[in-house]
Amino acid sequence: MSLLSLHSVTKTVPLPDAPPLTILHGVDLEISSGDRLSIVGRSGSGKSTLLNLMGLLDSPSTGSITFDGRPAEKFSSAERDRVRGREIGFIFQQFNLLQGRTARENVMTPLLYATGKQFWNRSTLAGEMLERVGLGHRVDAMPTMLSGGEQQRVAIARSLVRGPRVILADEPTGALDVETGASVMALLDEVALSTGAALVTITHDPAIADLASRHLLLDHGRLSTVRDDGRPSELVAVSRRLPHAAGVHAVPAASGAVPDEDEELSA
Repeated sequence: MSLLSLHSVTKTVPLPDAPPLTILHGVDLEISSGDRLSIVGRSGSGKSTLLNLMGLLDSPSTGSITFDGRPAEKFSSAERDRVRGREIGFIFQQFNLLQGRTARENVMTPLLYATGKQFWNRSTLAGEMLERVGLGHRVDAMPTMLSGGEQQRVAIARSLVRGPRVILADEPTGALDVETGASVMALLDEVALSTGAALVTITHDPAIADLASRHLLLDHGRLSTVRDDGRPSELVAVSRRLPHAAGVHAVPAASGAVPDEDEELSA
């Protein structure tokens, strides 16, 4: 059984003095535990909107989303919050660290909403996760004292500290140089593999896409699968030849959603 499923999902938003705008068109997607999936698409193709839906940060206009066999629309607000906080890990291009907190305190943040042993052992668990990403010696460092690669490692540790079953990474190496980005992505893939979590990466980088076992293209809100013998580098090359999507409006984000500042809407 799939862990996360999207069935005939569309996302449409109203516009002032204009017909409604459809961002996603009939998206079908099945994600199982341990999957390695890359999604490539030009700016305006709907990638961030799709990520928000997969992360239960927003709801589809039509179609359905299921998590662990349960329809997401039937989740209570508390259940949706629990799934987002416990079962789904988010990693973004911007590290979004709390500047007034140490590396350990940043990683502890999700555990403040945990219960039982995870809550009471939050400091130890945060330290162990930082050790796992190679920052055991930097637990007391403030974000301003860390390099870009180290800050992204802290962000990865924070997203993984509660043991999520799905990891959603939106251009996770976009703010890093090539060598550091490759190192960070290899680390993320290694940690996800060891826990059995599904890893979904949105990227323009063929080297990052190369780590995935499934490769999808999002074009004007329509999702298609690359052939099994297709190369990720070919997928990225195809996406670069696609025209930019029309439109200049920002996606109205649901509470907690993190929209891509560069993302435009597609008709």
